[in-house]
Amino acid sequence: MIRQFTHRLLLALVFAGSACLAHAQSAFPTRQITMIVPLPAGGTADILARIAAEQIRDGLGQNVVVENRPGGAGGMVGTEYVFRADPDGYTIVCAPQLTFSIFTKLNPRIAFDPGTMEPVSVLATYPAILLVRPDLPVANPGELIAYAKANPGKLNYGSQGVGQIGHLAIEQLKYMTRVDLVHVPFRGSAPAITAILGGQIDVLPDLLPATKAHIESGKLKLIGVASSERMKLFPNAPAVSETLPGFEADTWMGVAAPPGTPKDVVKKLSDAIAQGFRKPEVRARILALDVEPGGTTPEGMRELITKSANRWRPVIEAAKITIQ
Repeated sequence: MIRQFTHRLLLALVFAGSACLAHAQSAFPTRQITMIVPLPAGGTADILARIAAEQIRDGLGQNVVVENRPGGAGGMVGTEYVFRADPDGYTIVCAPQLTFSIFTKLNPRIAFDPGTMEPVSVLATYPAILLVRPDLPVANPGELIAYAKANPGKLNYGSQGVGQIGHLAIEQLKYMTRVDLVHVPFRGSAPAITAILGGQIDVLPDLLPATKAHIESGKLKLIGVASSERMKLFPNAPAVSETLPGFEADTWMGVAAPPGTPKDVVKKLSDAIAQGFRKPEVRARILALDVEPGGTTPEGMRELITKSANRWRPVIEAAKITIQ
């Protein structure tokens, strides 16, 4: 009799706990959400995160605080904080593409894998662009490749850091053409731009939001874009793929939740972003950043993570790129 009573009591507690958990998930959110951005405040990525936070707030009726936590290679500090947070949807991260696709490939010693986090939504995509100093006698990717082949090891290129999208873009170019360019890594985009403006480096793969003003002023020469098609803003700049079919290098910002976050919680976050990003006024704000608005489903973001991993892993292996 006592054994039967104990068994029934345990079953009742299990069912009660399951019911409470289901109710908690269906009621999400009931309190403030924190979005971690593992990058400094003020840049395009940070602005995108804050726009997404506004849409989650408006769609779900709870405040969303954006907290910048830069630090560590590739934003490891902020990303790991979210990775180890409770998987309840109240702590999420907004980070660049490479964080989710090749983080462990670049950082083989790290003790966590951002690729196992729950994708929520890709906010926006933007291609890498190929810039050179104005006096370099090349006007398109084909001419750059020919010049590099004629002058092996004499051209150098800057990047935002080892393993960042600019570094990978040129290593992909080298992988596909066997040209020899010398890498000069910097700590971020700003010092790399300063270096090419000062004539200290010859080539810089970067992103349009940070360099548009210098292109328009003639201080930097745009010779190609790494998207599959030419950019509407600079239609005279050819896509690198016109010379090297299959060449592509872009970045995107995506929101993710800790591993194990319930699917219905993830869907609520994703739906709120998607609905907000469909608003004309929100799309206009994003387009003004010179990026392409997103607002994908979790499945759409997962597909882009897989695409990114498949593109960059062979390049990383061939160039033996690691972040210590």
